[in-house]
Amino acid sequence: MAQFRDQSPTILTVPGLGGSGPTHWQSLWEAARDDTVRADLGLWDKPHRNSWVTKLDQAIRTAQAPVVLVGHSLGCLAIAWWATLSPQPYGWPVAGALLVAPADVDRHDGPPELAGFAPAPTTPLPFPSIVVASRDDPWIRFERAQALASGWGSHLVDAGSAGHINAASGIGDWAEGQALLAELIDDIGLAHSPSEGRALLARRLATPVEARAGA
Repeated sequence: MAQFRDQSPTILTVPGLGGSGPTHWQSLWEAARDDTVRADLGLWDKPHRNSWVTKLDQAIRTAQAPVVLVGHSLGCLAIAWWATLSPQPYGWPVAGALLVAPADVDRHDGPPELAGFAPAPTTPLPFPSIVVASRDDPWIRFERAQALASGWGSHLVDAGSAGHINAASGIGDWAEGQALLAELIDDIGLAHSPSEGRALLARRLATPVEARAGA
């Protein structure tokens, strides 16, 4: 991970079913940040797991490493499947991931487009990660998001009642998410192992926001 200290990461956004529209925070980040680009997985309305994983792998290999992935909804599952099917050494080329409002692909009453991503991977991710979950997300119960975060070895952030944490949630460019991304980048640049990266994240995110801002 010494290379990570010497260069800024490429931020790859990974949208979910239907892609992310122009007012979605992922799209706003892409427009406002020079370091952020979208992983074009294609087949946004009819996703196919293997195709998405292949396209994500191509995007990661094309981007300038290190890479930090920012997934939303079904995009989080694409990232988890990529990590499962394309094992990498710790922290390279993907150094970390922000996983927002993961979709529950194992629900029996879920959209049929999600079925091809079931069962959700439960293998720990080979990089530090944050799962952000809402208490009233229509796509996943909070307890299920907790279980996914636990299986992936991710630090869970409770977003309160924020719906699916998308454009319909009225969060604009989601300043809180950008702050979490910044903290993730700060900590993974210092870590030398999965356990150290997760410990750094856990300590930082357990500290009140006011204290972190004054640090």
